[in-house]
Amino acid sequence: MGLKVVIAGGGTGGHLFPGIALAKALKGHDMNTEITFVGTKQGIESKVLPREGFNLKTIISSGLLGKTGISKWVSWCKLPVGTAQSMCFLIRNKPNLVVGVGGYVSAPLVFSAWLLRVPILIHEQNAFPGMANKYLGKIATKIATSFKESKKFFPKNKVEVTGNMIHEKLCQPRENFAPPSKQPFKILILGGSQGAHSINIGIIEALDYLSDRKKNIHITHQTGEADYEYIKSQYCEKGFVANVIPFITDMHLQYRLASLVICRSGATTIAEITAAGRVSALIPFPYATNNHQEHNARIIETANAGEVILDNEISGERLAKSITRAMDEPENLRKMEDNSYQLGSRDATEKVRKICEDLMKKEKNKPKSSKLSKEKIMSCF
Repeated sequence: MGLKVVIAGGGTGGHLFPGIALAKALKGHDMNTEITFVGTKQGIESKVLPREGFNLKTIISSGLLGKTGISKWVSWCKLPVGTAQSMCFLIRNKPNLVVGVGGYVSAPLVFSAWLLRVPILIHEQNAFPGMANKYLGKIATKIATSFKESKKFFPKNKVEVTGNMIHEKLCQPRENFAPPSKQPFKILILGGSQGAHSINIGIIEALDYLSDRKKNIHITHQTGEADYEYIKSQYCEKGFVANVIPFITDMHLQYRLASLVICRSGATTIAEITAAGRVSALIPFPYATNNHQEHNARIIETANAGEVILDNEISGERLAKSITRAMDEPENLRKMEDNSYQLGSRDATEKVRKICEDLMKKEKNKPKSSKLSKEKIMSCF
């Protein structure tokens, strides 16, 4: 019988996709490993995981930050319910390891694992940790972080900087992501899985400033569903060649083709950009918890691998200047690509996989007397 691993997290792609990358690595190393994700019915995981072939156990859970009044009380009431569901699930399935990849759904599952003395690994994707991971780090067995800047938020003896886990196709040798040498200049625009209205409108305004360059520019634009039809019509009206898509599925290919990426600065997006060695214009989501997207983006800017444009600074003129500068300064663009590539953590998933295996091996070798039995836990209820 293979080992059992439970991965808790979701709500957004930034939390879910690193977990999927880890799950694939664990299965790739040992096909007998049983992987189950824990999430909610409302999160992106309920749509993505069936397509990826992984089991999903849903629990009742919701976030607390930003909630007020009745909404906040409802969230608090969901916490003990989600914890009870998590406890029952873990007792029945007896996993060898629980991995928390962030998001509010991690809290009840990881807390339950701690009560049951199941080994816990926390993975923090952002430079500034979310509330759930900051608290869960205190009870976790081990903590993996994407940025060295986030180490200070966790117990020193538990932390290892691994980088963020990304799709294996983005971890290829650099020659596979050699920048395009021929015209037109290719730009990739991303606003997250749902798109970003402010970026979408800003880019359309920028086209007016780039009209004399339209023959030398090709744009791939992930708009999200809401703005898709309008943005597509605007490219046609202004005479630009563009591949307009609500949601991109072949992201590794799009990074390979792009010379400039204009996007939000979620941790997974940054990990993908740097793995491919791409230059970026980063526009942090202004309502991200603890402003963590700006913290992520400033690291890229400090390394001269991209620039930061705040959401309230978006204008057609500003975005057009970023594009023309990238087009007109090829030598500087190559230097920034080198800097971006140096920041990439293409071995992050393998590092985290090895930590998982080490934790499960240590747990297996523990004396039985040191483990908390299912019977002892049930007697507490």
